[in-house]
Amino acid sequence: MSEIKEVLSKNAFKFNKRYGQNFITDTNLLSAIVTDAGITDGDTVLEIGPGAGTLTAELAKAAKKVIAYEIDENLSPVLAETLADFPNAEVIFKDATKATDEEIAEKTDGRYKLVANLPYYITTPVIMRFIESGNKPESITVMVQKEVGDRLVAKAGSAEYGAITAAVALEGEAKITRIVNRKMFYPVPNVDSCVVTITMNDRYEKDDKTKIKKLIRAAFAMRRKTLVNNLSSYFGMSKESAANAVVNAGFSATVRGETLSVDDFVRLSKFI
Repeated sequence: MSEIKEVLSKNAFKFNKRYGQNFITDTNLLSAIVTDAGITDGDTVLEIGPGAGTLTAELAKAAKKVIAYEIDENLSPVLAETLADFPNAEVIFKDATKATDEEIAEKTDGRYKLVANLPYYITTPVIMRFIESGNKPESITVMVQKEVGDRLVAKAGSAEYGAITAAVALEGEAKITRIVNRKMFYPVPNVDSCVVTITMNDRYEKDDKTKIKKLIRAAFAMRRKTLVNNLSSYFGMSKESAANAVVNAGFSATVRGETLSVDDFVRLSKFI
């Protein structure tokens, strides 16, 4: 940790609360994240938020190429120093969520694995941006707050289960690979974190994903209401039509959306 503190101090870097900056300093953890992401020497990695470049450097050691998007240009001199020995790492100072599919395809040659240490406020936008991309990554490995990780891997019917859970399950399989103590970051955040890996798959490739995504959004629009009421409000259907669809799909007319798995939403989509 002392080394990265020295680099930050030497370059007069000041943390910006707006960006939720907490840099990983533990070498063993950095190496473990690379392992969890399954990075090999033939891979291109797209990294979101390299920060001080500690994870970027570890990724560059293992991968063929690393393309890192960083929103804070004040980190430019820091990254120039920490990545000086890695010509295969390129840093682009830009909001990654605003990069087009075409831009990312050009930078990554169309095939890549996504790795990121994400602050809370951009976790959902970044994950949704890439799982719904026309140029999806092979996998997504993210460091997120523990409560967010629990939400990403939650089971239907649990308190943590939500729209993001079902949306992710529609595109891949999420699992928590390790819990990370808050003391492994600088500065130390107020919560513990975890590493989540999402392995993308084509399980629902032949289904109408556009309709299924709308169903998921509708089901979680108002958690305290029944699925029938939410479908009626969201799609402008009569309650009778919504109830018929729900019952014909094999569910109770009083079922709530948060109890349906992604398989259930796929089945229901065929009756809407």
